[in-house]
Amino acid sequence: MSPDHRRRLLASVQRAIHMDPSQVAPTEHLPIVDEAMTVRILDLVMRIGDSMLAHGASANEVTRALIDVTTAFGLSGVHVNITYTAITVGYHRGDQDRPFTLMRVVRATIPDHRKLQRLQALVAEIGSDPNLDRVQASYRAIRRAPFLYRPVVVVFSRALLTAGVSIMLGGSWLLTALTFVAALAAAATQEWLTRLRVPIFFNQMVGGFVTTAVAVLVSALAAAGIEPFDGVRPSIIVSAGIVLMLSGLTVVGAAQDAIDGFALTALGRMLELTMHTVGVVTGILVGLELARVLGYTMVLPSDAPPFGSFVQQILGAVIVAVAVAVYNGSGIRIILVSAVLGAVAIVSHFLATTGGLNEAAACAIGALIASFVGILIAYGLHVPSIAVTTAAIVPLVPGMAVFRGLLALVHTDGAAASSLTLAAAIGIGLAAGASIGLFLGARVRARFTRR
Repeated sequence: MSPDHRRRLLASVQRAIHMDPSQVAPTEHLPIVDEAMTVRILDLVMRIGDSMLAHGASANEVTRALIDVTTAFGLSGVHVNITYTAITVGYHRGDQDRPFTLMRVVRATIPDHRKLQRLQALVAEIGSDPNLDRVQASYRAIRRAPFLYRPVVVVFSRALLTAGVSIMLGGSWLLTALTFVAALAAAATQEWLTRLRVPIFFNQMVGGFVTTAVAVLVSALAAAGIEPFDGVRPSIIVSAGIVLMLSGLTVVGAAQDAIDGFALTALGRMLELTMHTVGVVTGILVGLELARVLGYTMVLPSDAPPFGSFVQQILGAVIVAVAVAVYNGSGIRIILVSAVLGAVAIVSHFLATTGGLNEAAACAIGALIASFVGILIAYGLHVPSIAVTTAAIVPLVPGMAVFRGLLALVHTDGAAASSLTLAAAIGIGLAAGASIGLFLGARVRARFTRR
């Protein structure tokens, strides 16, 4: 074999084994958007992300939305970093150009699911029509839109939530009315404190104190044998108030961020959840201790009160879900979906408890099924999944377990630890069940979408 043949054979073998560097496409992308337009696009992206995060969206959802927007406008390779209170966006046009890095602080988290729904619709529209001027005008219209309901409607909807809890627990019409009045006083007081810009910790503490004060008054009237308060269970008033105070917390969002790998955002949400809960607990403990000093004590229930009839459970859960959706600013579509999912959650819980599961496991199953069904319905009806899931699991919040633990704590009873442990287990079950349901629902939804 001649030397030329050997060289050609060796070259053929090398080409079969190794890649030719000259045939590899360059990885550098050529900028197609000028510098001024890049700054405008990144500024719009920051504002959209700020609004979505402040109105209840998860960190992963916001990140995907911002990357979709930048890609639609021709900016590829944009990096997004979210840490609950801040959003950072970085973009490098190429080796010859300076990089862009913008940061925006998220100053407040105020759930507004109607605005979140409109923001998600705007992100979807950008993919089909990336007109920057039109998108900026649409975003300004969404941002400046007022809250859907007036403050008085929000206060009454929060009080209606406690009435639904009372119905779920089999309360009489008098107990339901007393629960509504106590929650109305607490919600009105909290609304007044919010206008004074009182920190949320003290806001929650005052709300818990007002609810406890009404319950102690009802307990004193019942102990005195005054009709028609004789036989009324004041513990349900406080437990419904606890559900009211904890209903707006980000349990699902915190668990979802933790599962998605956004550790700092999840820690921020969990710390906020903890401080709000401690505020409620402090207010209730202050109310119970003050009542004890004045000589008015509440009798510790020997057992947790059972749920009402099956019909009462469904009716109460639907009322609670609708009330949560209203004071989170949801439109009629989200309200209807929340009502259906509230019924799904409580029916799943009922079947699980009938099958012999304990309370924590039953609540986890209820949250899992409601969130799984919710994300599928939310995709079909174009509503935020976090909105309907949050409203659906509120009826399962362990208000009675928390109150029994606090009451036992005041009485220095050994049942305090077991009740509070049960409440913590239920809370973890709700968060885990909702997160798993959202995860599975997203995978099923993605498969249906590809088909």
